[in-house]
Amino acid sequence: MEKLKSAIPQTLNLSISQSNPHTLPTTCSALYDFLNQLPQFHQMLEDLAHMETSLFLKTKKSALEFKLKGNNCFSNGDNSNAMRFYTQALRAAPRDADDMGKNLVATLYVNRAAVLQKMGLAVECLQDCNRALAISRSYSKAWYRRGKANISMGNYDDAVCDLKVALCMEQSLSGKRQIEGELKLISDHDNGKNFPPDVAKYKESDIHDQPQQIQLQCVSTEMKGRGMVPLTDVPQATLFHTEEPYAAIVSKHCRETHCHFCFNELPADIVPCPSCSLGLYCSHLCQIHAIGKHLQCNVKNQEFGVDLASYLEKYVESVTNTSIAGVHVEQIGEHKHECGVNWPAALPTEIVLAGRVIAKSIAQLRCVGESSPIVNLELCHNYVQLGPEGKLELHISSIILLQCLHHSYGSDVPLNGETISHCVLLLSQIKVNSMAIVKMRSSDSVGPLSSAGNHTTNTVEQVRVGQAIYLAGSLFNHSCQPNIHTYFLSRTLCIRAIDFVVAGHPLELSYGPQVGLWSCKERQSSLKEQYAFVCSCTSCSRLNLSDLVINSFRCVNSNCSGVVLDSSVVNYEKQKVNPFSCGLPLQVGKLKHDEVKRVASLLCTETGSAHQIEPGFCLSCGAYRNLETSNAAIKEAEICVRRWEDSLDSAEVPSNIVSKALGSLDLLKSTLHPYNKKLAKVEDYLAQAFCSIGELQRAGHYCQSSIKILEKLYGDDNIVIGNELVKLASIQLCLGDPVVEQTINRINSIFSRHYGSHVSILFPHLQFLKRRL
Repeated sequence: MEKLKSAIPQTLNLSISQSNPHTLPTTCSALYDFLNQLPQFHQMLEDLAHMETSLFLKTKKSALEFKLKGNNCFSNGDNSNAMRFYTQALRAAPRDADDMGKNLVATLYVNRAAVLQKMGLAVECLQDCNRALAISRSYSKAWYRRGKANISMGNYDDAVCDLKVALCMEQSLSGKRQIEGELKLISDHDNGKNFPPDVAKYKESDIHDQPQQIQLQCVSTEMKGRGMVPLTDVPQATLFHTEEPYAAIVSKHCRETHCHFCFNELPADIVPCPSCSLGLYCSHLCQIHAIGKHLQCNVKNQEFGVDLASYLEKYVESVTNTSIAGVHVEQIGEHKHECGVNWPAALPTEIVLAGRVIAKSIAQLRCVGESSPIVNLELCHNYVQLGPEGKLELHISSIILLQCLHHSYGSDVPLNGETISHCVLLLSQIKVNSMAIVKMRSSDSVGPLSSAGNHTTNTVEQVRVGQAIYLAGSLFNHSCQPNIHTYFLSRTLCIRAIDFVVAGHPLELSYGPQVGLWSCKERQSSLKEQYAFVCSCTSCSRLNLSDLVINSFRCVNSNCSGVVLDSSVVNYEKQKVNPFSCGLPLQVGKLKHDEVKRVASLLCTETGSAHQIEPGFCLSCGAYRNLETSNAAIKEAEICVRRWEDSLDSAEVPSNIVSKALGSLDLLKSTLHPYNKKLAKVEDYLAQAFCSIGELQRAGHYCQSSIKILEKLYGDDNIVIGNELVKLASIQLCLGDPVVEQTINRINSIFSRHYGSHVSILFPHLQFLKRRL
């Protein structure tokens, strides 16, 4: 794209930089006409949109190469790599490829099923057998392998049916004797159905937490534009809105780890797209949702080749029936237009998401006989606020995307200034309104063996696995101290009230920046850069404790708890309203009035003024701190902190590194305010370091110290505190500390407030902690 930019004449660049929604058709048409003359532009389009140059086409040769590697690994007992190679072979294998008289895809599923069975993954083994049988239901080895899987799970009635079908299908005498041997073993066993408890897995649909019928209204204000308010009071922890995305796309860095439709982590038995090697899914259902009904396997016309008893015919039909009755599936899925070309992998995620929006609108309009390719989502955009570089990128990206879609849809995607201008505005809407689909990931930090044993510390982190457009969800406005919380079940957006919200009060979520997470300066910069607006929420417009202390220095007087601010923070805090001097309610969330008085008593009077906020001067006693000297001391300490932070990834943390880190912490404590977030970060790193060397008492001490600071910044019941308490609880469990029960109860209270009964789905590690307790 950079080469294309450099070729554009300065006069055209200037026109684009000065463009607005009304003049867009003209500038888009001019740029398209110019690019259409460039050979490098057409070469780029050929690389992106033509199947002849695709890196994601399926080939029998590649599939057989991966199959051979899988066979060799399986023979050598290397099950992990065998499974990996068989999965690669499935990604590469064409649907109709033949391998020694059998369908290659079916053979690969059976081979992988054998590996899964060896690894003790009986459910996944059975599912791969089902996939093989959906392609070839007379495949005796698949029935045999399915029978073995059912035996291991205690499903003896099903196992008998599987093996009897396998016996009828099997041609070789040795194979028949092997199957007969398995049937005899079952007949000697009690025929009850004993399904092991650990095999049954709950599904998200089994958790009953339906949204309350809270009527919402879209209103418009001069300050924030459109936003949502409830027409009745919303109790705390109420789930009041769920929504499926209009369009969604997996993040690039999660393509190999998460399902491309539901965005859950991929299991061992990955299901690839049947038409290209790019799409990966966690199940047949997600695969069908992504590619559409038109690509479902049809096994009804397959001949058995042998005569089966009527009850076995019915059994075979029930196993090989791939229909998904009761589930709505689009005729043409969201991935269909992306199969077998490079552009979905090469272009930025937002551009590919726009392609899915356009493809969906084309499919919808075809149903009613209309032909306009760009749907009007009726969402706000920030095109006017963009700089010259941003406007130029949207122009070029729109032209490239529409050219790629034109290759698939032909005249349904006309290439003219009007259509390109609609695409530019669509991309601008996506930039402002799309939501990151976030999943919670629990990871274990395992310490080495010590006199106290091998210790595991649970941690929770958020992973951005996808990006989506939610038409109603994008109408909720932002606040840096939100009163509602968003989370995702698969790709379903859930919105829950985390505070009691009175009727008519704005329902506001966080677009990312929050009080406690970043300073006011960082929040404002991020929101302006990404969403092109200046936040005016109460936390950004009124003085509050978190913004005063998050990056502050301590007073030079040891008996004073006041804060000292540097010039970059002062500039933002001076612009805020002082609620003490104006008689306004104090907007500090759950943080107490007297905490603010402790750190900034000069402001907590009727005569207090933001003009008293000056760089280097304490806001409680007025004492002066030399900020240049203080910053030099912090820089020295941070160098040492980075060294031992890097050492945490090594097998063993050197003792001298830990001692130097403790010295750095002391230096930071003598310079930074006790509530400064840097101290919380260092205390947390020390907790990890001591946990890794088996010193759990000290690990617990520093973990608690870190949490106490974060409670001042976020409030006691913020979800961040719940995540940190998970670490503390795992340390307390290893120590046998009786207070762990209180910690787990507090975690459960915080998580339930944010996630309701969905906690058991999103945080299975919490159930693990409870079981250990």
